[in-house]
Amino acid sequence: MTKSPIKAEPEIYTDVADLDFYIKNGLLFGIYKGEPHAFIRENPDADMLNALSHFGAKLPLAILDEESYDALKTSFLELRSEEGIGGVEGFETPEEIESFLQNEDLLASEDSAPIIRYVNSLFVQALKRRATDIHIETFEKEGDVRFRIDGVLNRIATLNKGAIGSIINRIKVISNLDISESRIPQDGRTKITIAGAGVDVRVSILPTYYGEKAVLRLLMRGESIPSLQQLGFSEEIFTKLKSLLKHSYGMILITGPTGSGKSTTLHSFLKEIDHEHYNIVTVEDPVEYNAEGINQIQVNEKVNLTFSEALRSILRQDPDVIMVGEMRDTETAKIATQAAMTGHLLLSTLHTNSASAAIPRLVDMGIDPFLVSSTLIGIIAQRLVRILCPHCKTSYTPSDEDIRYFDLPHDISLFGPSGCDKCGGTGYIGRRAIGEIIVVDEAFAARIKSGADEQSLKRYLLEHTDFRPMFTELRRMVIEGETSIPEAVRIGVKSI
Repeated sequence: MTKSPIKAEPEIYTDVADLDFYIKNGLLFGIYKGEPHAFIRENPDADMLNALSHFGAKLPLAILDEESYDALKTSFLELRSEEGIGGVEGFETPEEIESFLQNEDLLASEDSAPIIRYVNSLFVQALKRRATDIHIETFEKEGDVRFRIDGVLNRIATLNKGAIGSIINRIKVISNLDISESRIPQDGRTKITIAGAGVDVRVSILPTYYGEKAVLRLLMRGESIPSLQQLGFSEEIFTKLKSLLKHSYGMILITGPTGSGKSTTLHSFLKEIDHEHYNIVTVEDPVEYNAEGINQIQVNEKVNLTFSEALRSILRQDPDVIMVGEMRDTETAKIATQAAMTGHLLLSTLHTNSASAAIPRLVDMGIDPFLVSSTLIGIIAQRLVRILCPHCKTSYTPSDEDIRYFDLPHDISLFGPSGCDKCGGTGYIGRRAIGEIIVVDEAFAARIKSGADEQSLKRYLLEHTDFRPMFTELRRMVIEGETSIPEAVRIGVKSI
C-alpha cells in the first residue's frame, strides 16, 4: 500500500464483485500505472475500513488525496446515473433504450422500466451537455426530445408518439402532477440527484393539438450562481456595477428579452451584498434559485399573492434590499418606485431591447418622469452570446453584406462554427454576457425629468458620456474571433 496520498486521475475499474457495496461504503477502484488498484481517501472512516476488510488484498491498495478521490467517486456516480435506476437486463446504454422506445408499442407494454431509465438518462445527458431546458414535444405520428444548449434548441431524439406520451406521464409522476388530466396546463417541481449533486427541476405541461408538451427547466443551485465577475461583462461595466451596488437606496434595472440572463444577473447582484448586515427580500415568479441568507417570496396569484401585494408586505418587513423578479404592471412599478424613494435599494427587470428604452417604458407604465429621474440610479441591458469552440472554429472571408453591416475592414478574416466532439457538434462552448450600462447622473436625470424620448436620451449618451452600446462589444467579439456573425445576428443587437 502507498504510505502517502497520491495525486492522480485513475480511470474507473468495474470488474469487481459486489461493486455497489464497496462504492456505497467509499472503497473505489481504478487503473493506476496500467494496473487495477483499490483506493481509499486520507483519514478513512469506519465504513470505508469495513469495506476494505471485506475486500481483503485482492488488488494493490493506494491512498488518494481528497481532490483525486472526489473526482474518481464522481465518475462512479455518473456511471450509475447513466445506467439509470432500476436497471433492466438487456438495456446497457441510453442509446439501446432509445432504440427500444422507437420500435416498441409502450402503451401496450407492461414493462415501464425502460421509460424510467430513459427519463433518468435524459437528465444525465442534459447536465453533461450543459442544457438549461428539456423540451418533449408531441406531433401527429411521433415526437421530438430537444435540449436548449447555450440558448439554442438542439434535437436529441425523435420517438414514436406512444413513447412520448409514456415519457411525459413518467415526468408527471415524479413531479406530483395528475397523470389522468391532459386537457389543461399543469406546473410542478421535482428534485433529482445525479453524481451526488442535487438539481431542482421546474416542470411545465401544456396540452397541444396532437398531445401534451413538457418543458423541464434545470435550475441552478444557489451556490452555483456565478459571481458578478464570472458573468463575463467588460471591465468597464463590472466596475460601474460594483459602484452602483454600493448605494443604500435607489432603483437598478436590468433589461433584455426572455433568455438573456436577467435573473442570473440579479442573483449575482445579491451575492455581492452583505447578507449578514442587510435584510434582503425577493419576490419572484417563480423562485428559480434557492439563495442562502435571502428571504424569497413565491408569487401565487391563486391566493392573490401578486407582485404588488407581496411588495406591500415586504415594505413592512424592514427591508434594506428588495429584488422584484419582473415589473409586469403599473401597480407593481409604482410601489417599487416608492420603495426606492423611501430608503431601499430596489433591483428589478424590464423587457426592453436597450438600456435607454427602459425609461420611456417606465413612463408608459404610469410613472411620472420626475419620479423616474429621482429614483433610477442605473440601467443595464444585456444579452448572452455563444462563444466559438476553440477546438474546431474555422476561418473564412465574410460577405460584402456582413462587412457593410458590421463596418469591417475589407481584407479581414473571420471565424465561424464547425462542430466537433468537444462542443457536441454545435460549434460553440459556453456563453458570456455582454451589455450596455447607463449610470444616471444629475445631467441625465434632468433630461429624464424633462420628458426626453428614447432617441434623444441615446443621442445625449453617445455625445456627452462614455456610454458604449452593446453593438460595439458584439462587433469586437466578431473581429477577435470570439463569436461568429450568425450568432451576432441571432442576438439581434442593432447598430446605432
